Amino acid sequence: MTDTPTMTDRIRQERWLQLYYYTRTAFSVLWVGAAFSAGRHSPAAASILLVVYPLWDALANYVDAARSGGLAANRTQAINVAVSLATAVAVVLALRMGMNWVLGVFGAWAIFSGLLQLGTAIKRWKSFGAQWAMILSGAQSALAGSFFIAQARMQMPPTVSTVAGYALFGALYFFVSALWLSVSRRWASTQMP
Repeated sequence: MTDTPTMTDRIRQERWLQLYYYTRTAFSVLWVGAAFSAGRHSPAAASILLVVYPLWDALANYVDAARSGGLAANRTQAINVAVSLATAVAVVLALRMGMNWVLGVFGAWAIFSGLLQLGTAIKRWKSFGAQWAMILSGAQSALAGSFFIAQARMQMPPTVSTVAGYALFGALYFFVSALWLSVSRRWASTQMP
């Protein structure tokens, strides 16, 4: 049978994506919990959390791209790694100027990373389906970025909680994607003769 390796590779990749989405969900939920607890009461903790979030995104995109054919085969993720690393550096610099600047940096990052996530999800749709939640997440991220930039111009300084709401929606989309892949795989296995 010539398609057995292809089917095996597909199943292996779907399992990887499911694990990847659950891992991203868990990290985001833990990050949000830390942001609402320690981040609200300690400026140092908030600063660390704000730098860690884009660093985590860079690492997650790097590992996923490496497991999915490498950075050269996944250009949107390769660019996302670079954008997220640059964002972490920009957040460190922006922290010296205040939370309005940090939120502006997060806004620009949300736009770029959302569009790149959208591109990755569209590419994966052809192979795996079940990417509608990632497409919505990418589009919503870009939209949220615009709101962050607008909020950054307001006089009242934002807090880490502003970013936590964004991260919570991201966690929800990753969770839905993982569940959808699981349900799709189970449904497909019941349809096989």
